[in-house]
Amino acid sequence: MAIGKTSDFKIYQEEFFGGMTEKLQQNAQGIAEASRGAIVIKAHEHRGDYEKESFIKSLSALVSRQDTTSTAAVTDTALTQDDEIRVKVHRKIGPVAQADKAFKMISEDPQVLSFILGQQQAQAVAEDMLNTGLAAAAAALANTATLTNDVTTATVKTTTHQTLLDTLRKFGDASDRVVAWVLHSTQWFDLGFQSISDQLPGIADGVITGYKVQGFGRPFLVTDSSSLIVTGDTPDSYYVLGLAADGLKLLQSEEMAILSEKVSGLEQIVTRYQGEYAYTVGVKGFQWDTTNGGTNPAAATIATGSNWDKVKTSVKDCAGVVLKCQALADQ
Repeated sequence: MAIGKTSDFKIYQEEFFGGMTEKLQQNAQGIAEASRGAIVIKAHEHRGDYEKESFIKSLSALVSRQDTTSTAAVTDTALTQDDEIRVKVHRKIGPVAQADKAFKMISEDPQVLSFILGQQQAQAVAEDMLNTGLAAAAAALANTATLTNDVTTATVKTTTHQTLLDTLRKFGDASDRVVAWVLHSTQWFDLGFQSISDQLPGIADGVITGYKVQGFGRPFLVTDSSSLIVTGDTPDSYYVLGLAADGLKLLQSEEMAILSEKVSGLEQIVTRYQGEYAYTVGVKGFQWDTTNGGTNPAAATIATGSNWDKVKTSVKDCAGVVLKCQALADQ
């Protein structure tokens, strides 16, 4: 058992949980605002391993020509339903053990230190949720050819305004439903370089003087998430996601539990803490394949495109679009 000693500090459960809750709320709000509502993180408890949301499938021929010269019988069109299915993943925190003597040795308020540690843990929880969610969204969209703009075999393989616009075109006249871009910093800088190279008035100087890159009126959520890198390609490819409102849902689906206990019988009195929680991942317009993907999936399973089945008839009702590209440095 690895136990923290005099360089560490005591955990106060209530303060730890308070710091964690506060920071999680801040992270959730920040992501929602940066993505303009494309990524939703909120508490939404539910039972079981999956959450299903049914909808009536669109009818392809609801309106047709009427023959005013006929009174013949016509065939009814039946309504059908399907489900968007979100999958629950389970997580643990720790266990972590700290020697009680430690906080005395550094002469710090243990409540304050516990609050700070809770905030640090919350950052890790938020990053895990975001990385898992982006892996799901990227896998689902990239596995749908009509939503994917793959330029890795084209002459221009990088993120440019032209390749972004060509990606938006996947939504056609519904392209305004794409409300935000989510991309790796490598692609954000590549787009900035291209903006300077193009020397368009107001664009190039905006990058240079204001450090602003334009994305067709849509904000950029820049995150160096490994979920946006395709390491199986040589060189690595990257995903740039154009997400619609509510395109990705991350729902805290089980109440978080943080427990601490005193451990005796050692050279020093020790406090151990441990936690557990669960959240549910959903991609708009897709259902988790409960047969192939199973319950409580591992990261690689979440990131497997064939485990996300498109269920919305129109691609315009799905989570968004994806650009698959390479880094400018690799060209």
